[in-house]
Amino acid sequence: MNRSRDWLKQALKDLEHARKSIDLRDYEWACFSSQQAAEKALKAVYLSLGMEAWGHDLTNLLRGLRELAGLKIPKRLRECAAELDKHYVISRYPNGFAEGAPWEHYTRKDAGKCVKSGERIVEWAKSVIESRQGGSD
Repeated sequence: MNRSRDWLKQALKDLEHARKSIDLRDYEWACFSSQQAAEKALKAVYLSLGMEAWGHDLTNLLRGLRELAGLKIPKRLRECAAELDKHYVISRYPNGFAEGAPWEHYTRKDAGKCVKSGERIVEWAKSVIESRQGGSD
């Protein structure tokens, strides 16, 4: 059973959470949720291609799609992945910084940049899935 659409739906929901987190001034959560949205969207692409992916490193997930499936990965998408990869751990754990809680280190600008990166990856993933499966829900 192909669950790629379910993974994509959750990616879209995570992206919605990221946007709302900016309004709540929860900038670290906006960054982490953007990373999660991108991760789930990329895993949806793998599933749509009949493959399964593990791990949280977006750069590696994109590399795998290029190497295993022959997909062309735009440079801008690779840059978005590299940006989001930075926030998988440090946005949640105090030991990611020399001192202070993660939320004390994040700004609205950081959050906006991450949301934009997440949106780009999710939209790309959605277009790949729709081109392979036809149409959208």
